[in-house]
Formats: sequence, structure tokens, C-alpha cells
Amino acid sequence: MSSDVKKEPEIVTFGCRLNAYESEVMRRHAEDAGLEDVIIVNTCAVTAEATRQARQSIRRMKRERPDTPIIVTGCAAQIDPTQFSKMDEVATVLGNQEKLEAKSFIGLGQAGLDLSNAPKVQVNDIFSVKETAGHLIDGFGERARAFVQIQNGCNHRCTFCIIPYGRGNSRSTGVGEVVDQIKRLVDSGFKEVVLTGVDITSFGEDLPGTPTLGTLVQKIIKLVPDLPRLRISSIDSIEVDEPLYDAIIHEPRVMPHLHLSLQAGDDMILKRMKRRHLRGDAIDFTNRVRAERPDMVFGADIIAGFPTETEEMFQNSLRLVEECDLTWLHVFPYSEREGTPAAKIPNRVPKDVRKERAARLREAGDARVADLFKRAEGTAANVLVERIDPDGNAIGHSEQFIPVIVEGAAEPGDIVPVRLTASSEHAMSGIKI
Repeated sequence: MSSDVKKEPEIVTFGCRLNAYESEVMRRHAEDAGLEDVIIVNTCAVTAEATRQARQSIRRMKRERPDTPIIVTGCAAQIDPTQFSKMDEVATVLGNQEKLEAKSFIGLGQAGLDLSNAPKVQVNDIFSVKETAGHLIDGFGERARAFVQIQNGCNHRCTFCIIPYGRGNSRSTGVGEVVDQIKRLVDSGFKEVVLTGVDITSFGEDLPGTPTLGTLVQKIIKLVPDLPRLRISSIDSIEVDEPLYDAIIHEPRVMPHLHLSLQAGDDMILKRMKRRHLRGDAIDFTNRVRAERPDMVFGADIIAGFPTETEEMFQNSLRLVEECDLTWLHVFPYSEREGTPAAKIPNRVPKDVRKERAARLREAGDARVADLFKRAEGTAANVLVERIDPDGNAIGHSEQFIPVIVEGAAEPGDIVPVRLTASSEHAMSGIKI
């Protein structure tokens, strides 16, 4: 193979869906700037372990590709750029705002592969950023599911969370921009759109007229009639307004799967976390929604081993999995983050206990997933095919976000009606109807 064959920039993404979206923004900017043989590491700071894994991966990648410059960005880089700039393996560090700006990559592209002439750190004060641009990404590989960033940052200050210091205060993309982007995605062949952000239920607080997330969803449903499927990513259920609730209950194009930012199931722990809801609020919300839309499936974020959490308090979180019928769980053993109030709370839970409690939560979540699969056997579903695996199987998700292996020929982007059959631990099979 010729040595002058162009290499595409490699993007390594840690963390949330928003990071995955922003990695696509960076890919386009890097390609347009002529940055070919580079590695861009998009870090996460949700836990200390996530930051450690990013640093470990950077060292490994440099050993494997010693001549390839490594650019580091993302929340961990925004919060503590120095820890990355001091790494010999890192060519330059970009902040969370800078990574989304074409000019950042144009400057790096002009430096070529020798990024030693580039600034070592390009990180702005994230709290100075007042707007979120509607970055237009009209291609995510296969034309199936696309993520649309409607909001960034967070105005809340949960005691365990470092993310506002990586993302800044909440700022929203205009309703018209969001609708126009979704129209373009649908025109390009996408069948499902996921609304994503850091705290999407705070959408619109900074916009003229203060539209809400519910207002936005209603607009999308009305103005993009050809969009088959709309998903709403992680929400704070206590902030769901009536227009959003109405869309969740009555609009079949809003998928029956909601991921809830719960964090704990004990009232005292929730108060110490500075959350805005109590366990009863979570139970009331899930019961209310499921009573009117019985096919609704809930996932949730839960932290195990927050400081002062006793076994009795933990049991309240464990019971919440059953009481709210939570399936797709994101479980985190509590991780101290320097600079957060929770890191100063005494009476810490031993790390081995945190891990053990996290394992019990995951086991409970897996049991609820198994029960969901059992209930779904023999029922009809529509599967959005997202990819073809190495064995030639069509892989996708049902409306309830059940992973499904479709039996028979199908292509990415197809919505295939199936009858769900026997399941494995991680997926169900679907026979075409």
C-alpha cells in the first residue's frame, strides 16, 4: 500500500451520548482542516475512574502509534487541562468549547503533523460561554439513529457532580434550529432522532419566551411529520412539564423508553446529594406514566455508596429498582471528585462496599431486563436496524430499546416489523412479520 494514502482522524470517545455527538462534530472539523493521521481523545469526568481510564488509554495509544499526534479534549480536559498537558504523549489540549469550533482545527491543521508549534493548552473559561450552537451533523455512519444536541451545561449543583465545571451553565439551541436540523436528518434518510444534552429538562430557560422541552417536543412532532421515531434521552422527572408529559403519553412517535436521572432511592441521601426530588416523586412519576402508557420502559442512573449511605439507605435504592420497574440501569460506585461538596463529607463508605452495592444494583437491574424480555416474548415490535454484525445479522432496537437480532435480510435504516422470540442475556430475536 502506498505510504501517501490519507488516514482519517481517529476519534476515541469516553462517556455520554453528548460526547459521542460532539465527537462527530470534531471529526468533520478535523477532516475539513486536513488533520489526517491524528488521534483525538474525547474524555469524560463523571468519575475519577473515567479520567484514569482516559490517561491510561492515551499512554497505550502512544506506545502503539508513537508518530501519531494525540489531541485531548472533553470534560476531564476542561476541568483539569494541566494533568493532560504535562503528559509527554499529548500534543495539545482543547477545551469543551474549543473542540466544537472549526478555527481550533484549522490552526492545528496548519501546523501539520508537527503539533509542537501549536499551543499546548487551548481551554477557555467554560462559564463565559453563553450560547450553544446547533452543530449540524447530517451523517452518523449508517443512516439509522442520529443524536441532536438541544442543550449543554447545567445550572444545578448536585454535591457529587463535577460536570458543570466541564460543561458550564445551561444554554439551549433555538427551537427553530433544532427543528430544521431534524428535518435535514429525516431528508437524509434517518429514521430516529435522539434529543440529547447535559440536562435537557432545563431546555429553553435561557431562550426568549422560555420554551420548555415539552414545547420543543410538540413542535418537532407537528413540524416534522415524516420523522418515524423520536427518543428523549436522560431526563429529570421532577421537571417534566405538562406538554412533555402529554407527548410521552399520547404520541406514538415518542418512543416508550425514558432514562431517568434518579441517583438514589433514599430521601436523606437525595437531600445530601442536593437533588430536586424524593423517592416518592420517582415512584409517582413512573406509576402515573405507566398507568396511561403501559408499554413504557424506564432506565435510570443510580450511585452506590454515597457518603453516609447506610445499608438501610442503600436498601431504599435497591427497592426502587423493583418499585419503579427500572431496567436499563447505569450504576456508578460513588467516586470522590476534588472540588465537589460531597468530597468533603465525612463518614465515607469503604470502596469495597461501594463496589459490592453497585454489583447488587446491577444484578437487580439485570433481573428486571430478564423479566422485560420474558414479557415481550411473542409480542410484535418494530426494530430499527442500526448495523450488520460480522456474522451478517441485522442488529437494532425495538421501541422499548430492547436489543434485537433480526432473522432474515435487512439493511441499516430499515424499520422491520417482527415478532419477538427467545432471548439471550443481552438481546432478543425477531422474526419478520
